[in-house]
Amino acid sequence: MKKSRLNLFKLTSMSISVLGILFIIIAILVIAGLGIYEVTQSVSTDVGSSASYDQLNNLTTSFDSLENQYQVLGTSVYKSNNSNLKSAYANAQLQLENTNTTISNVDSALSTGQPQSEVNKRINAAQAQLLIAQKSLNNVTSKT
Repeated sequence: MKKSRLNLFKLTSMSISVLGILFIIIAILVIAGLGIYEVTQSVSTDVGSSASYDQLNNLTTSFDSLENQYQVLGTSVYKSNNSNLKSAYANAQLQLENTNTTISNVDSALSTGQPQSEVNKRINAAQAQLLIAQKSLNNVTSKT
């Protein structure tokens, strides 16, 4: 009887040791898996935001070009005595300011680390507003 208790004790003790080692290995694997997941998420976020920064750069360049066109047109508009033309130009300038605001919103979303879906939504809004400002400029240009 004593020998069977001793064997049972050895078996139980060995089983507990093996289970403990298995749990330690599983814990290490889980922690390593979470670490790898975080690194891949960080890399994919950086890649997404890099493309967004490129789009912001393109929007800013297009806006600067459009703003220069507005300034050139503004000198000829203010030299004319046409009040309708001046009014149309003032409305077009409001569209240009709205464009500047939407581009600033994109920059703000990127700098505060907003989710990529929010950044994309703001980029689309800025692109749409840029087109509206371009159409407004074309409208004023056609009246001169």
